[in-house]
Amino acid sequence: MSGRTHAGACPERTCLGCRKRAAKNDLLRIVESEGACAPDPRGTLPGRGAYVHPVLVCLDQAVRRRAFPRALRVPGALDTKALRRYVEQTTVAEQATP
Repeated sequence: MSGRTHAGACPERTCLGCRKRAAKNDLLRIVESEGACAPDPRGTLPGRGAYVHPVLVCLDQAVRRRAFPRALRVPGALDTKALRRYVEQTTVAEQATP
């Protein structure tokens, strides 16, 4: 036993932006859909997934280092406009909730 996780512990994933490990529940799953990055908040869409913290800082870092095409194993660049809009709306909604 490596001592890294305990029985029943939440799985961990690495954020593509900040490269820090976090609980899978704290990260947003991204999948490739028709040449674009699509948010998968429920984690049920088919295909290979990549994870990022749902904040603009991590999203921008991942886009800048071109991490999405590499992590999702697709050739060429991916459109991230819809993903950015989703993260912006999520961030605004969280700030509005007391």
